[in-house]
Amino acid sequence: MSVVKINAITVPKERAEELVARFAARAGEVSKSPGFEAFELLQPTDDRDTFLVYTRWASEDDFQNWMSSAAFQHGHQAHNTQGPVSTHSDLWQFDVVQHEEAPTS
Repeated sequence: MSVVKINAITVPKERAEELVARFAARAGEVSKSPGFEAFELLQPTDDRDTFLVYTRWASEDDFQNWMSSAAFQHGHQAHNTQGPVSTHSDLWQFDVVQHEEAPTS
């Protein structure tokens, strides 16, 4: 089954819009990568300051290939040139062992 990577990014509230804008500026790039299955940027709706960047991949190799790709480096160019928006991040890694979707009509 698939692998899931969740980047838990701590972002000060005053920089939240900037993080969302940076992701919007590179929308669609990750979906071009072989083995890519899904992406979601989750913004907290409570008093937390941690965004979750959810991606699902067909395999660990597909994720590693994305991480070492020129597209990944280009997507993180603002981080390299303008500095990070976040104050901390953790990468959480999971294997999908069960999956369910809503039935289609």
